[in-house]
Amino acid sequence: RKVTLRCKEKELVGELPGPRYGHTISVVHSRGKTACVLFGGRSYMPPSERTTENWNSVVDCPPQVYLIDLEFGCCSAHTLPELTDGQSFHLALARHDCVYILGGHIALTDCRPPRLFRLHVELLLGSPLLSCEILNDSLSITSAIVTPIGSHEYIILGGYQSDSQKRMQCTHVALDDVGIHMETREPPEWNSEINQSRTWFGGSLENGSALLAVPSGTNPAPPEGCFFYQLSFKLKEDGEEPTQTCSQESTDFEDSAPLEDSEELYFGREP
Repeated sequence: RKVTLRCKEKELVGELPGPRYGHTISVVHSRGKTACVLFGGRSYMPPSERTTENWNSVVDCPPQVYLIDLEFGCCSAHTLPELTDGQSFHLALARHDCVYILGGHIALTDCRPPRLFRLHVELLLGSPLLSCEILNDSLSITSAIVTPIGSHEYIILGGYQSDSQKRMQCTHVALDDVGIHMETREPPEWNSEINQSRTWFGGSLENGSALLAVPSGTNPAPPEGCFFYQLSFKLKEDGEEPTQTCSQESTDFEDSAPLEDSEELYFGREP
């Protein structure tokens, strides 16, 4: 079986966001329409503000919310009074016409405030209407992993509480008509490599599963100098708490199964 993944470039018009990283893009649905919501991120300092000392410095992008209509290729920028600081490496969870923004890092003050915003998007005919609400205290976290475990239910794991402190707890998040609900959960039993490592990274694999990578600690590290772990989260029945497991597959090359022709993935780009 041959699977081809294609990347289609979409021409956008209007108020376009500049190049950035550390931002989030969410999909909202309102009044039978669909749009993408882009917020946050970090980019290089504008050329007009660069000097010899800070020519390669990065700053947070202005705290504008970009609304992108992929059907018609229109993009608009929105400034909301509740969003006063740019931020990066936050989390964004969407349900229907709302996007919840959690945590993040502010470069200007070098802090991770426990902020939680709810963006409400109404895709009205002619001009969209956006509003923002500041909710209760959130998580002081950056660069975390979010994996879904059910319908609008998620587990947040990984990330950092400070530059030198990993966030070892897990958080269960549920979105409903009332709002957002968060509860701390016991994490999997981390092994010594995970506990002692100063850095970790990864991403969501599928429902209830995440991949976590930890540098091996060797200096200089070889190309394969990372330990990889698969974490699984499952909801128990009768309203019980979800269970967590952390396992590591063999990292030996001889134990790796070859990629069969029927499983090959092809990446292409449409003209």
